[in-house]
Amino acid sequence: MRLLVTGGAGFVGSTLVDRLLAEGHEVDVLDDLSTGSLANLAEARADRTRRLTFHQIDVREDHLVELIAHRAPEVVFHLAAQSDVPASVARPVHDAAVNVVGTVNVLEGARAAGSRKVVTAASGGTIYGEVKPRQLPVKESQASAPLSPHGVSSRVALEYLRLYRRLHDVEFTALALSNVYGPRQDPRRGVVATFASRLLAGDSCTVHGDGEQTRDFLYVDDCVDALVRAVERGDGLLINVGTGVETSISDLYAAMAAVAGVDDPPGLAAARPGDVQRSALDRGRAAMQLGWQPWTSLPEGTACVFDWLRERDG
Repeated sequence: MRLLVTGGAGFVGSTLVDRLLAEGHEVDVLDDLSTGSLANLAEARADRTRRLTFHQIDVREDHLVELIAHRAPEVVFHLAAQSDVPASVARPVHDAAVNVVGTVNVLEGARAAGSRKVVTAASGGTIYGEVKPRQLPVKESQASAPLSPHGVSSRVALEYLRLYRRLHDVEFTALALSNVYGPRQDPRRGVVATFASRLLAGDSCTVHGDGEQTRDFLYVDDCVDALVRAVERGDGLLINVGTGVETSISDLYAAMAAVAGVDDPPGLAAARPGDVQRSALDRGRAAMQLGWQPWTSLPEGTACVFDWLRERDG
């Protein structure tokens, strides 16, 4: 197939691109490189036997529609997003422009191209908001009550996906992702990558809040597997993709510090605005609709992050 990936130079996007190329597909990558990096695509671009075309473009640009129409992908993976929660609180207009206007641009491009489907990533950690402990792990039927502009923009983007399905027969599957981590993640943008980078460098780590807040950590290869499965399955659905397991930030730090041979406790800082206290996603629908389940444990996944950073900084 000819496939297109927005945000394809990011750590999730580039891992997806590697998977798609390995399966023999022709892939167009669209990325403005604001958070992604061509280094993530270096191996894929160096292999001349693989059909990869890179386009540097912002999803908010008007001519994005024309570009997608010209490339005529069968399926569009829409991963380009403003995904930082504190940044969305500080700059809500920017967050809405990228996540809402950008999504509409991509949908218009898919409609003009005659693409049969858009597979997109939503923020499972923010779209539902704070839920009661008895409601964890949260199901897709949970009412959405975001605590941040990022959660709101994810919810609005989902409504546009549903609208384009009704109006224009552009099929979609939206995957609500938990906290994805793994090799290639920017250490400034994910707690696992941040802890690993600082622990290896001998620098102190900081925990925001009391450290008892929980997250559902999803390894990037498991995430990519769900995205690929969604090409043929899950039409018209929002599907949670997570482990369903809560891990506190304090426990995460303790486990990673032990691996790194560090005894020092982390520093504490104020909780960040817009962050939920507890988060975990029920994976029942993903199992039923996608035939998906995670297979990478948190110790295995964090070990891969340490190994990747050691090799990168070698």
